[in-house]
Amino acid sequence: MDDHSKKFSALIVASLSSFLTPFMVSSVNVALPAIEKEFRIDAVLLSWMATAYLLAAAICLVPFGKLGDIYGRKKIFVLGISVFTGASLLSGLSLTAPMLIFFRAFQGAGSAMIFASGMAIVTSVFPPGERGRAIGINVAAVYTGLSCGPYFGGLLTHYFSWRSLFFFSVPPGLFIIGLILWKLKEEWAEAKGETFDLAGSLIYATALVAVMYGISILPEPLSIGMILFGSACFIGFLWWERRVRHPVFEISLFKTNRVFAFSSLAALIHYSATFGVTFMLSLFLQLIKGMDPQQAGLVLMAQPVMMALASPFTGKLSDTLEPRILASFGMALTTAALCCLATLGVHTSVAFIVVTLLVLGIGYGIFSSPNMNAIMSSVERNFYGVASGSVGTMRLLGQMLSMGIATLVFALFIGRARITVEYYPAFLKCVRLSLIIFSVLCFIGIFFSMARGRLRNEGNS
Repeated sequence: MDDHSKKFSALIVASLSSFLTPFMVSSVNVALPAIEKEFRIDAVLLSWMATAYLLAAAICLVPFGKLGDIYGRKKIFVLGISVFTGASLLSGLSLTAPMLIFFRAFQGAGSAMIFASGMAIVTSVFPPGERGRAIGINVAAVYTGLSCGPYFGGLLTHYFSWRSLFFFSVPPGLFIIGLILWKLKEEWAEAKGETFDLAGSLIYATALVAVMYGISILPEPLSIGMILFGSACFIGFLWWERRVRHPVFEISLFKTNRVFAFSSLAALIHYSATFGVTFMLSLFLQLIKGMDPQQAGLVLMAQPVMMALASPFTGKLSDTLEPRILASFGMALTTAALCCLATLGVHTSVAFIVVTLLVLGIGYGIFSSPNMNAIMSSVERNFYGVASGSVGTMRLLGQMLSMGIATLVFALFIGRARITVEYYPAFLKCVRLSLIIFSVLCFIGIFFSMARGRLRNEGNS
């Protein structure tokens, strides 16, 4: 097979999979009220439809990224898209809420394998002179998936039920598997021979599961114990990773590289403050405003569309202007939008929500690309893979923390009850309190973003 065909096939495979996974995340958020109605589940269990996916992805991302480096990225990618496709089919066939949550977790694990190896394959296939454009196309596919998810997810849910969302992912998944096995014969394993840090991976997984489970069962007495146990596991994980020869997560970069450390922390805070917004607004628009899933999806599209429009422009701009300034300004815009959304009430107009989401999307776009540029430009070439994996981890941990905050608020104010009409006032309190917490988080993040220092002077420290 000629070089051009290999590059084209790798780009198609990576970009299509980069569209599928965010499409699934954003479309399922719109379908949550329909899922709640069919299974008649409480607010806390409903939040686990999103949290199970994120938790499994967060657990698997770093270990499978390392396994790809050791045993072959193509192997991990094929395994990932196979797991994702199979879990999508089984999710659509689920008969109970626990069964759906179980298969959503497998979906998350598959998406982590895809994310950990897909970008690495593109980087391996394309030389430096062509890599930027290829990565740009791949990132555009991610934002396209996020943009299309709310509207088309609402459309599919409205006309064909929520199960059609999961069935929709099966044919593209099978196509990707066939294409990669047919066209990409080469394998990439640049860390072949290294040992895999199984102990570190298990400690990390235990910590995440314990903390998230503890949050979900609040205010039961066991919850505090689980959260403390999970926190202790995190400390143990950091201690272990500093001492093992081939760590699964490169801690040293956070200690020695100020730009990398504060940029990663800013990303963690930004995702923590923004991911739960779609979850909250999807429920608000359908329960309080009486919209159908298609209408709610159309409103929610405002944010990712502006993200897709702003990100390429600000990414290019950050090559000449300090990423620190651009990213911090973007985070400030995000904070302002979150403060506005925190005033939501029964009489809030849809126009107000749309305009605020447009501002939120612009702020997100101004922050995201320059911050990614700062992270990737602050490390040496031999750490590109580690840096990319760290960014993915910050993204997933932030998204999971965001859902953890939403789950905690629901548990405290609504508990194990369905969000029926009599609980609408309590639900509104949950939405407003969650958005206030998100606003405060994002405001604090501005200072961490500014504290990273100048990339041009310190980038290669």
